[in-house]
Amino acid sequence: MDPIIIIAVISGLILLLLLAGSPGKPLRIIGQIFIRFAIGALFLFFLNQFGGQFGIHVPINFITTAVSGLLGIPGVVGLTVIQTWIIG
Repeated sequence: MDPIIIIAVISGLILLLLLAGSPGKPLRIIGQIFIRFAIGALFLFFLNQFGGQFGIHVPINFITTAVSGLLGIPGVVGLTVIQTWIIG
């Protein structure tokens, strides 16, 4: 076979694999971010439930959910510190 045809076929297959695989990755990343936001909202919900006995209340909105979801437990602790000592 002609080397140009082989290179064209291999290049076409690589391009096909790149195009077929690319829509899955952004959707997977967006899904993981939404899952983290849901977990962050759950963290804040449990903090408000258990912290209510001690006068701790952090509102659940998009910003606080994003902070607690992306940073995890340190984010929840940081929000609690901000709510308790800075905002008062």
